[in-house]
Amino acid sequence: MTEVLRNDPVRRLLGGRALAEMLKLAGGSPMFGMGGFQLLPFYDAVRELGLVHTLINDERCGCFAADAWSRVTGRVGVVDATLGPGATNLTTALVESLNAGVPLIAIVGDANRTHAWKNMTQEAKQLEILAPCAKEVIRVEVGTRVPELVRRAFAVATSGRPGPVILDVPEDIAHGEFDYDANDFWIDEDTLSIPSRTSRPGRSATRQAAEYLRTAKRPIMMVGGGIHLSQGYDALLRLAEQENIPVAHTMSGKGGIACNHRLNAGLFGRYDRIANDLIEASDCLLVVGCKLGEIATKRFALPLSGKPLIHLEVWPEEIGRTTPPTVALVGDAGEGLTDLADELNEKSELRRKNRQGYCDEVQEKMAKWVEGAEPRYGSEERPINMGRVIRELMNTMPEDGVLVADGGFAGHWTGLLYDTKKSGRTYVPDRGFASIGYGLPGAIGAQLACGKSSPVVALTGDGGFNMTLGELETARRLKLGLTMIVVNNAASGYVKALQHAMYGGRYQSSDLEEVNYADAATALGCEGIRVEDPGDLAEALRRGMANKDQPTVLDVVVTRDPAKMLPAVDSRTAPIKKGDRIA
Repeated sequence: MTEVLRNDPVRRLLGGRALAEMLKLAGGSPMFGMGGFQLLPFYDAVRELGLVHTLINDERCGCFAADAWSRVTGRVGVVDATLGPGATNLTTALVESLNAGVPLIAIVGDANRTHAWKNMTQEAKQLEILAPCAKEVIRVEVGTRVPELVRRAFAVATSGRPGPVILDVPEDIAHGEFDYDANDFWIDEDTLSIPSRTSRPGRSATRQAAEYLRTAKRPIMMVGGGIHLSQGYDALLRLAEQENIPVAHTMSGKGGIACNHRLNAGLFGRYDRIANDLIEASDCLLVVGCKLGEIATKRFALPLSGKPLIHLEVWPEEIGRTTPPTVALVGDAGEGLTDLADELNEKSELRRKNRQGYCDEVQEKMAKWVEGAEPRYGSEERPINMGRVIRELMNTMPEDGVLVADGGFAGHWTGLLYDTKKSGRTYVPDRGFASIGYGLPGAIGAQLACGKSSPVVALTGDGGFNMTLGELETARRLKLGLTMIVVNNAASGYVKALQHAMYGGRYQSSDLEEVNYADAATALGCEGIRVEDPGDLAEALRRGMANKDQPTVLDVVVTRDPAKMLPAVDSRTAPIKKGDRIA
């Protein structure tokens, strides 16, 4: 009888069990969520199948953790939420993943369809709320279609420009029994990670773009986060070295090439080292996987017109949204860069030689900038200078270590001053939505992705840490050896700095109470270290990274002076008169 049942082409399963079996076939990514009645059969199947699922204290944090895990691994992150408030709590984090192109599947419980819209407990128009936050919404209306629709969710999440997919599962689907065709339980492995189902730009456009690059004397590449979605690191390095073209990057594009590479021109946009001047003086721009939004263009003041602009982008709708291109290349970043390198390969040695003086100039300017930043990098002042925090972090972090940068304050400081040591996604900022509160849950996801082999450090402000402090319990429960640097300035630092610049010392609702976060961490069963002297930073960081089984919180007391809270002048605060060039 057992043998007959095992070979029966029809399998009678709960919908929740079928869903869990499909996720197991997909490789069993660690899931994050908070259970509710609607998805309980799914939870029971997760237990029976031995899948990894982590109870999170807030659904938004669960989605942030899945997002960071996905960024580090390139695979699809999975989060779940129950009906109503569980689902709506996902929205902020889903928009981060949507804007940043991160492949996620959010499994959302929904009301029993027999009684829907009869004032069911916690019922809301959740799909209407979630739809603008996702790449696609897939609702399971027929129980036997669970395997098909899970495959569809993975395919949508990873193909083209990746993004989050909502898989809406009504209660009666999860709890109901259905007859499944056993042959329907399969997964397309090509859709489980990015890039998936890639496309390449048309040949004519590629040849046209190559001709502009061939004749340029001072070309520069402007690389955004799309280089990570493509994992086109080798292709980017090949074109840059073959043609001697400097590479500037956005915060999201950091790590396209190593920051210590001779062709790295650093950050461009609102804050920069040398890249904005190089862009202005360039005679050809190659934009790669970058939306050319507000921050990347200094609120559209960066001079990009009057020269050929080649825009390589997988999402055609983004091309021309803010800046008209001379040549539009629609396709995967890595494929497009490879095609350009192939097209330009002939006589590249001569161009490389002709541009050597230009590239030497880039290195000289970068060295001069670093020298000028030394007073911040090497500062002995107390409270501690942020530049010194970043210097000690760079000195301590191994090549494969991962830095998670929270939104706002932490992102801009590290975006400008922090250098990666190799290409790849070892720098994880949440720039899709730039929401503060990403740091701690992002570190949880990143550390699960790295295991114990690579250290994960997250940098967050005290305001962002306050939002998600409860997830220290999650990190402790998981025995994760992550290190949290809390930049303690007793303020909503970015807001207070803007108020200082714009209103001359008039502040409103930007101050926080003085808190010892090391004590708070200790109370939650983690290691807490308060750092008030810059000379103690290196040892504190080493202690944190050495602790592989327990989260460590470094409570770093930094300046309370709002004039020193930003890494440079935010161009939005500059008084602008007709004819001015924005600083």
